[in-house]
Amino acid sequence: MRTRLGRWLVLSVAAALVTGALAQSTVRIGLAEDPDILDPALARTYVGRIVFASLCDKLFDIDTSAGVIPQLATGYSTSADGLTVTIDIRSGVLFHDGTPLDAEAVKYNLDRAVNLPGSNRASELAQLESVTVVDEDTVELHLSTPFSPLIAQLADRAGMMVSPTAAEAAGENFGNAPVCAGPFTFVERVSQDRIVLERFADYYRADEVLIDRVVFLPIPDSSVRLANLQSGDLQMIERPAPTDLGIMRQDANLVIPSTPSLGYQGITINLSKGGPRTDPMATDARVREAFELALDRNVINDVVFGGEYVVGNQPVPPSSPWYVADIPIAQRDVERARALLDEAGVDRVSFEMMVANSPEGVRTGEVIQALVSEAGFDITLRATEFATALDLQEQGQYFAFPVGWSGRIDPDGNIHAFHTCEGSLNESGFCDPQVDELLNAARAAGTFDERFDLYKQALERYLPDRHIIYLYHTQLFFPHTTDLEGFQAYPDGLIRLLGVSLN
Repeated sequence: MRTRLGRWLVLSVAAALVTGALAQSTVRIGLAEDPDILDPALARTYVGRIVFASLCDKLFDIDTSAGVIPQLATGYSTSADGLTVTIDIRSGVLFHDGTPLDAEAVKYNLDRAVNLPGSNRASELAQLESVTVVDEDTVELHLSTPFSPLIAQLADRAGMMVSPTAAEAAGENFGNAPVCAGPFTFVERVSQDRIVLERFADYYRADEVLIDRVVFLPIPDSSVRLANLQSGDLQMIERPAPTDLGIMRQDANLVIPSTPSLGYQGITINLSKGGPRTDPMATDARVREAFELALDRNVINDVVFGGEYVVGNQPVPPSSPWYVADIPIAQRDVERARALLDEAGVDRVSFEMMVANSPEGVRTGEVIQALVSEAGFDITLRATEFATALDLQEQGQYFAFPVGWSGRIDPDGNIHAFHTCEGSLNESGFCDPQVDELLNAARAAGTFDERFDLYKQALERYLPDRHIIYLYHTQLFFPHTTDLEGFQAYPDGLIRLLGVSLN
């Protein structure tokens, strides 16, 4: 530990020398992973969304109660048939390169989100047929069917605006030096080391930007993140180890805002991503059921996370109004698990499980490994850097991967892309046309009760397949030093720095 910490301190000093002397108004934030590409259309990581919160404003945002509020838009209206949504655009907004935000820029961004090759936003905006520029400050979105989650989608990466000028000039390299319309501009990125942003003087809410520079530092080891927070080398960290919360709560120099997560953590199992598979975990649902019955969600929560999280079995947490309370959480039953393997005609099941190369990721894998061994599963763990693991998952080069989703305010954002046949985040290769039909109908339904019933039907159909085995829901903690003032925790887990100062 001392050696690793010493190495990190040397690296942090070196980074300071490279980027210039750190001013008093520089906030350094320790991330649990290195983000993937910094292009809102292509990105998929939670830590990337944290960086985007300072870099790229959206048409809409959320408040601390998860309610949608305008950001780069000033309002919207929906036609009686639900097929046309008119959005009013904030005037006087500039992108970081000086390009003005207007209706043409909004149209460019929405078209880009739908049509850019490899876009992870395409399925989020699947009902968007066309965008019409009404005037300089107004666009109309024309939908193929009514789309209830639309504004919630535009309150996340699908609604992030990038400079059309910069995007066209950079092409596929845009994510290497993104140009957006947020409170901070991109300065540099050194992979696995730092992302540096600086205050944008022409931001439309410039009087609320009280920090000159933000430096995001990926530090996978939670103990090293904490040590650097306690020493003052960092002002904030995200996702601290829950087992360290007791230490942090006793530190008078730290404040620990928290909020329940909107998302989930679970195990994604590869059924056919990357091509047909022949292993029992992929081909026999009874084997996957046995695997779930060999798990103990409470043990994972207690051993790895100090009991700070909430166990669950669905894509939304029990605190959500969309949670289906009458779907019971499976309890550990080793005897039944063994019986299911006998029915499937297998003695022991061996496979490799990819895990994030953080202490918590490895520890989670080890606990899962130990639990399921008793029922007849022999797991080999492959610790992998997180962004690399996501790439391997997308390519189908994995068997199973404990991975989560930070969550969205509308349940569609936690479900549709993962469980529809052509979903952009369907990394299991699961496909059931009836599930597609139910989830698409939920998108078009207009009332809560209608949508709830459709989501319940979809859950009851796909949960028994167990291509994703939901395990628990996190509580989000944002420990920071007492000299950082004005920070509030948001349920989407993003770090918003407007109104935050360093004193």
